Amino acid sequence: MCGICGELRLDGKQAERDSVKRMLPALARRGPDFEDSWSKDQIALGHRRLAIIDLSERANQPLVDRELGLVLVFNGAIYNYRELRADFIKQGYSFVSEGDSEVILKAYHKWGERCPEYLHGMFAFAIWDMNNQSLFLARDRMGIKPLYYSLDNNRLLFASNLQAVLAAGGVDTDVDPVALHHQFTLHGVVPAPHTILKGVRKLVPGTSLTFTVDGQCRERRYWHLKAQRPAQPKSEAEWTEAIHDALRDAVRKRLDVADVPVGVLLSGGLDSSLLVALLDEAGVRDLRTFSIGFEDQPEEKGSEFEYSDQVVERYRTRHQKYHIPNEEVLPRLPEAVAQMAEPMFGQDAVAFYLLGERVSQEVKVVQSGQGADEVFAGYFWFSQMQQDTEGTDVERFARYYFDRPHSEFNEMVTAPYRGEDVTREAIAGLLGEPDADEFIDRVLRMDVTTLIVDDPVKRVDNMTMAWGLEARVPFLDHQLVELAAQMPPELKLGNGSGGEGPKHILKRVARGLVPDAVIDRPKGYFPMPALKYVRGEFLDFMRDLVNSDACRQRGIYDRNYVDKLLAAPDQYFTALQGSKLWHMALLELWFQTHVDPLKST
Repeated sequence: MCGICGELRLDGKQAERDSVKRMLPALARRGPDFEDSWSKDQIALGHRRLAIIDLSERANQPLVDRELGLVLVFNGAIYNYRELRADFIKQGYSFVSEGDSEVILKAYHKWGERCPEYLHGMFAFAIWDMNNQSLFLARDRMGIKPLYYSLDNNRLLFASNLQAVLAAGGVDTDVDPVALHHQFTLHGVVPAPHTILKGVRKLVPGTSLTFTVDGQCRERRYWHLKAQRPAQPKSEAEWTEAIHDALRDAVRKRLDVADVPVGVLLSGGLDSSLLVALLDEAGVRDLRTFSIGFEDQPEEKGSEFEYSDQVVERYRTRHQKYHIPNEEVLPRLPEAVAQMAEPMFGQDAVAFYLLGERVSQEVKVVQSGQGADEVFAGYFWFSQMQQDTEGTDVERFARYYFDRPHSEFNEMVTAPYRGEDVTREAIAGLLGEPDADEFIDRVLRMDVTTLIVDDPVKRVDNMTMAWGLEARVPFLDHQLVELAAQMPPELKLGNGSGGEGPKHILKRVARGLVPDAVIDRPKGYFPMPALKYVRGEFLDFMRDLVNSDACRQRGIYDRNYVDKLLAAPDQYFTALQGSKLWHMALLELWFQTHVDPLKST
């Protein structure tokens, strides 16, 4: 797990090594163990390393293979690298390192732009091909690892976070109106390739780009998720066994591919508790687990320790609990926002940031339960959508998911940002893609391949990598996802006779492995009471942001709408119970943190 960056000149000029030097500090927290760069003619590459596999200097990057004429910078983990490496050695390839990075170079040499199809893992990488003077960029199927870029007629910039791209200089930081509409309709999600800034894009998951020095660009989608029933139907018992086996395999692979200890972020929910059980099944002893909690509010408890403690007691893990007082939460919010590559509305980003800080002092790698709710239909709104059969796919989806109707978006923003309902159009396109049998199949496929990428997955990546901590997500193993996508929806929703409700099949897998109290508890969310209720210091903080001179001069928000929300801030919530005032304040804070300082220099 690392940070990568680079510049490719498209105008015949020499690459500016200084551009890479400016980008690398913005990646330092992603890779605290080593820094280096490489340049030649039109190309310059940079790398910050977090040493997880092959801790020797032989695995440092940029990795240059002069025999093959290739140079690599890579962020991620390849879980099948040992098998690939053994095959390549049989074919006559030689290796100088023991890690997974060098395998990518051989894979590119053998398969060219098809090489990502053979890689099992999470990855974002760039390969400079000296022989044909081309740059190859690729991102993993599930978008677990980020890859941002900026392209104009003169150069291509790319990096693991948006901050590094901006640090190179000369990037258009105007607001992208399409992305702004997505941001406020999909509760903070801006699907690739857009970002909130006109001058920065992100590579679509499961996609590669090839650039040549004359400015030609070729995009290739190498993976497409099908959500169709298998030719040979399975019984519920067979599905339960198949999912259990696939989960065991996903957990084991993410355990084995590391030369450092691996822990678990244990929330007290079903997903992370099941990971602990599966790691015990894999023979792990002395497992490290970590939980975080906050002060209670009258309406809500601030921790789920009562559930995580039961898992700890059952499996005798080496457990650490961190209790964060309320007075520490709001002051540290700006720190968390500083680590956001893009604006994130999910308030538990702060929780992950504070948890990552403490866990990184104990281990370098953790497994986390993100993705289970999207893959196995764990959220309440999936059942609501399924039961509401009126209208088109996008109408059924929008009623239970969109944060605000298009008319309200146009009321919220000023005239330059008003326009067509671009989010509804984009979602309709995603839901209309082929190879999905039923409505809920189409919704879940869109969620797991698009929406989740830019909410929980990005949040976990940003907030753990802020502390040089690698988070691995077994529930987003692409082979597990492909298997689950074939499953009948009722086995996920659990709404038939004898069903256990959302994530029915996971609950069947967990019975006997996880305490019943954890399985049968109501669906929980990362509790952050201090940032959930719109009052006190938190309300003052948001009011100051949306009333600031910077916000007024930015000119995104219509002042009448701002005043309406400030007059009754605890009355304006989205369908998923997000504070509309918080959404506006968070976006403004992100701009003040990441964009305004660039304009003042």
